[in-house]
Formats: sequence, C-alpha cells, structure tokens
Amino acid sequence: MKLMTTVALTTTLTFAALGAAPEQAGATDARISTAFSLPGGKVYPEGIAADPRTHTVYVGSYADGTVYRARPGRRTAEVFLPSGTDGRRTANGLQVDDRGRLWVTDSTAGVSVYDTATGARLAHFEVAGASPRFVNDLTITPDGTAYLTDSVRSVIYRVTPDQLAAGSGTLTEAYDLTPALRPRPAGTFTLNGIVSDRAGRYLLTVDMTGGDLYRVDLADGAVRRVDLVGGDLKAADGLDLSPDGTLRVAHNVPNTLTRWQLSGDGTRARLVHTLTDPALQIPTTLTHTRGRTLVVRSQFDKGGPMTPSTGAPTTFTIASVRDL
Repeated sequence: MKLMTTVALTTTLTFAALGAAPEQAGATDARISTAFSLPGGKVYPEGIAADPRTHTVYVGSYADGTVYRARPGRRTAEVFLPSGTDGRRTANGLQVDDRGRLWVTDSTAGVSVYDTATGARLAHFEVAGASPRFVNDLTITPDGTAYLTDSVRSVIYRVTPDQLAAGSGTLTEAYDLTPALRPRPAGTFTLNGIVSDRAGRYLLTVDMTGGDLYRVDLADGAVRRVDLVGGDLKAADGLDLSPDGTLRVAHNVPNTLTRWQLSGDGTRARLVHTLTDPALQIPTTLTHTRGRTLVVRSQFDKGGPMTPSTGAPTTFTIASVRDL
C-alpha cells in the first residue's frame, strides 16, 4: 500500500510526480462516516483485513507495526499484536485466510502468519537478498497460496500451502513484472495492491505510478495490461475485488475511491463510480464487507511518511463508506 520513507529517494520522486496532498477541509460526502477509531497518537494505519467468520476487523500501523483488532459493534479498536511483536517494524498488507489465520506483511522483511485466537505466530517468511525491497500487499487464492507484491523490485512473491505448513523460509519470487511496466525513473515505486479472482485463475496488481492494472495468469504466468475504460489508476494503493467482478480502489494522494467493473476474464475494467473527499484523509486501502466499504484513513500527510507534512494528525479512524 504505499509510498513510504523506507526508500527515501523513491518516496520523494513519487509524491513529487503526483502532487501535494489536498488540505483536509470542505464538505464531507454524506455516505462517509466513521466506523471505529484507533488508539494512539501516531498510528498512521495502512493495512486492513476483515474476518468473514467473526466480522472482526484487523488494522496495521505503518509507524511501528502494531496490529489492532476491532470487534463487531465496538467504536474503538484494541491492540491485538503490540509494536515490535516478533521484531516487526511495519504492518502494511493484511489478509485473513479461509482458516482464520492473519497474514501481516512487514515492508522491511517479509510476512508473518498469526493465530487470530491466541496471537501466536504460526509461520514467517523473509525476503532474500539485500535491500532495497518493499514488501507491500498480499492476496490469497482459493488453493491457499499467498502472493505478495514488492514495490521496489516490481516482483510478486509466492508462499504455497506446503511452505506455510513448514513454518518458515524465504519468499519465493514467482513473477517479475519489470518487463511489462512502463518506463520510469530508477527507484520509483511500482506494484502496490494485489487481488485474485474467486476461481483462482488470475491475479490483478496495480502499478501506482504508471496508473496501470496488470493481469497475471496463474495457469501459464502470462502478464498483460488490463484495458482500463474511463480512467486510470494513478496513485492507486489498496484494491478490493468482490465475487461479482466489482473492483474497488483507494487512490491515496488525491483522496479518491473508485469502483470498476471487470470483464468475465479480467482483461478489461470499466470505471463505474468515483468519490473524492478530503474526509478520506489519504486512504491507503479498503475492504468491502457486509454492505459497506471500510477505508483506512492514513493521515500520512500529517506528520507521517509523506513529505512535506501539513500539520498534526487528528484521531486516527477507519471510515465507512456506503454505496461504493
């Protein structure tokens, strides 16, 4: 999800290209409300995942790696995994798999898998080689395989069920999208959000700087640029794909959410709706659950990883958006 200071040069270049973040002022769309708040003065949340079995929502802090848990009906989340748990420094992408295990990426290291009942770490996988790297977001396909994006290396890693059962190891590079991406300055962030279709046929991942969406065929590894009709995906961060082919996207810097309709084979996406509002407070990702879309309000421009900073943050919250 994300444009961060882990690679300082990258962050500066990318935000300069996208422009300064708008001020958090003006009228708020009536469809936007607050779902729950996050305790702490410098949370700077980034990732979110909902457990469909319990309707519990998990949120990760980019600032220190804390993972929060919001139980149904609660207006304030609680700390589930404290800052520094298992040495984690950031919590970017989050996913709950079909067995109720919580996956949490650390942009600086890799990914860990936790028991949501006990908080015990069940598995851990690290990125091979020296920096730079930026492990960002992840998706889990129906066969239990996890795929993770690296925003600096422009690759997709893979963790298979057999690797998960082994408990630890090195992230395996599954796909290199570098040849498919549009040319850009060295060090620019590329791949960000990633989703998979319900049948496990393909992955979709966004190049946030180029504004393109890429389809990776899981049968033969073919990579193609998705035909976007009616707009682009510049500054796109987190993605959410519903079973009916509805793709929801958080565009961080412009404070925008978009909704797209995918073709049956995932090769074409048509822009259906756009919502822009400063009340989204630099949205980094989103998840659609139980008739509403939960959106992470990162406030990265308020003393967080965005440069320049435009003031101090307010209470950190997760937005609820209707009709997106």
